[in-house]
Amino acid sequence: MNIVIITLKVIGAAIALFIAEASFVALVPGMDVPEQPLPVTAQLDTAAVVGRQDVRFDVGDTYISAWLYLPDDLSATAPCVVMGNGFGGTKDMLMDNYATRYRSAGYAVLAFDYRYFGASGGEPRQLLMLANQLEDYRAAIAYARSREEIDPARIALWGTSASGGYGIAIAVEDTTIACVVAQCPGLDNKASEDLYYERLGLKHMFRLFFHAQRDMGRSRVGLSAHKIPIVGKPGTMAFFPLEDAYQGYSGLVSEGFVNQVCARLILRSGGYDPAQAVRQVTRPVLVQICDYDSLAPISPEFELELRQHTEVKRYPIGHFEIYVGDHFERAVSDQLAFFSQHLSKRAKTPVSELMLPARKSRSAASLLSDNR
Repeated sequence: MNIVIITLKVIGAAIALFIAEASFVALVPGMDVPEQPLPVTAQLDTAAVVGRQDVRFDVGDTYISAWLYLPDDLSATAPCVVMGNGFGGTKDMLMDNYATRYRSAGYAVLAFDYRYFGASGGEPRQLLMLANQLEDYRAAIAYARSREEIDPARIALWGTSASGGYGIAIAVEDTTIACVVAQCPGLDNKASEDLYYERLGLKHMFRLFFHAQRDMGRSRVGLSAHKIPIVGKPGTMAFFPLEDAYQGYSGLVSEGFVNQVCARLILRSGGYDPAQAVRQVTRPVLVQICDYDSLAPISPEFELELRQHTEVKRYPIGHFEIYVGDHFERAVSDQLAFFSQHLSKRAKTPVSELMLPARKSRSAASLLSDNR
């Protein structure tokens, strides 16, 4: 009996210490992280663009803002590319460059902002939750399929960097997706984590965990979100305090981009395993790997697996070079060739058999544990 009492006291003391520590971290003043705003470098004409219209659709208790591009020839329903940006990215950051090329080739395009980012709704701002972003992607697919101009059986998914695995994960659950493009994708969690630790060390991880605890604690008691910069100069507090990441983002900044993210992301990203999705996917997938990718590396061992399940193309460049200049042109050319192969023929799947994308299947749930 004494052992039981002592054990209960120890457990109670541990719980009390945890609550005290969490409360201190959440409420102590003076812990705000300095902002590191980036100047707008990618000017985009957000006025009327030929073939592009502003649309919105509901998800959860808020709405998603999107741009719908329709091709000139709508004598028949068009295939559609659904596009979601990477870590913190918004639809006015890069995606118009791709979308206008796809539209010119005869495809419809739906480029959207995730909730809490850009022109989409949701509070707190800059809240990145992987489960929510996958749900937003499904809602975008459902909206595209609801449009009378779009062939619901010819939907392609496009993701880049952090969102590179989203389309693959969704194509596992929705086998009526026509094809998927994953550009410089974050698919190899182990390789990314190893490189992150190597470049930033355990000390930085502990600092991130501390700030994540603060944000989580404040959210539980209804206080404002605790945010950190997405990219920062070396030595500062940011998710990526790396010179190449800072310079890479700096060259792509649009008006809709905010260089901040709610710090709780570090505690809410566990369980997402795009590598598992790669092993399960049966739809055509194009994976575009940058040889010198310093943010989303692919190990040689995992590349062998990729080649068993997907079409792989390599480019002798770094992570951010694929977005600009001749490297952009080559990547887009490869994407258009891939779309031509897999979107040109009309699918025979009856509309009644198309999966409702907003419904999350068990297969998708297994790729992302419910951390909400």
